[in-house]
Amino acid sequence: MKSLGLIFSNARYFGPSWVFASINILFGTWAIYIPTVKENLGIDKSQLGIAIFCLSLGVFIVFPFASSIINRIGVGKATWYGVLISCCTAILPILSPSYYALMGSLFLFGASNGFTDISMNTLVTELEKKDNAKFMSASHGFFSLGGVLAGLGSFLIGPLDNPVLHMGMAIALVFIVNFIFHKNFVNEIAATIEKETFSLKLFKPLLLLGLISFIAMGSEGAIVDWSGLYLKEVSLAPEALWGAGFLGFQVTMTLGRFLGDGVSASIGSVKMVALGTLMSIIGYVLVLTTSTYLAIVGFAICGLGFSAMVPELFRIGGNVKGVDSSKGVSFIAGAGYSGFLCAPPILGFLADNYSLKTSFIVLLGVAMFILGATAILKKRRG
Repeated sequence: MKSLGLIFSNARYFGPSWVFASINILFGTWAIYIPTVKENLGIDKSQLGIAIFCLSLGVFIVFPFASSIINRIGVGKATWYGVLISCCTAILPILSPSYYALMGSLFLFGASNGFTDISMNTLVTELEKKDNAKFMSASHGFFSLGGVLAGLGSFLIGPLDNPVLHMGMAIALVFIVNFIFHKNFVNEIAATIEKETFSLKLFKPLLLLGLISFIAMGSEGAIVDWSGLYLKEVSLAPEALWGAGFLGFQVTMTLGRFLGDGVSASIGSVKMVALGTLMSIIGYVLVLTTSTYLAIVGFAICGLGFSAMVPELFRIGGNVKGVDSSKGVSFIAGAGYSGFLCAPPILGFLADNYSLKTSFIVLLGVAMFILGATAILKKRRG
């Protein structure tokens, strides 16, 4: 909890951490109105899926250009501008008068969120290096906290009965708090580094980190999307417990991210990823017992295991020798989001053709692969 205390006691660290919460407050508020938008526009599930894909496309489109923009204008300004653009684009999907307008607005919303995501992770990486402080994991905890705040906001749906007003309130909250604290980081710029001539040797650490990020975030996405169905169809859990796996995963994910920086400071980033992988392996073993309560505990342990893995990958990627921190973070983010979006449908294909349990056996296998990859990573960093 040391990093959490650091964030709440120093505006220099609270400001960037609140940006993490901000983008999930905006995204989460949009997400709770997806059924309303679908109904208002009279579109089917297939059309909705395509529209949501446009959001993902916007995220991917911005990744190749983000690092250059961040280095040109400064990481602090890039983060602040990203927040402003996200606030402007968040309202557009709710206001969309047609299906094609929805597709366009979600593309813009995704692009602005993708740019802000890379900027804020680069900003925290730079502050950690300059101040010799660790709060990356806790900042990702704030991202999870933003999702919780958005979820609590769902209780306003009935009393307000106005999606535009609700989103406007979320935007106002995000803007006001960021406006108060942005002056503490807006002038930050990435430290100038001595770049090495590009070589395969230089690229290898990022390639391995990207692969680990792809698997880790893909596994997160799979658990979010499939845990409820697993409990229902494989564990034969009662209806009241179908969401328990997801809840346990999210709670331990948030808790682990708030605790992760202290553990990382003691054992190092690579060992932190290895420890998280070991915990996720234990979690998957419990899930694969198919016992309802053991599976729920297993999902919770997986959340604790994965909680600090991605923050640590950002931390490692932002400190690769000879590579701009923004480029390292952008590469890790791009690979991770690819996994988050690709893994659920891949596992769905496996579930349709084999079984849902087979899908989780595959997740256990790739977790073991990450454990082996961390051994290689440790050797290279050594």
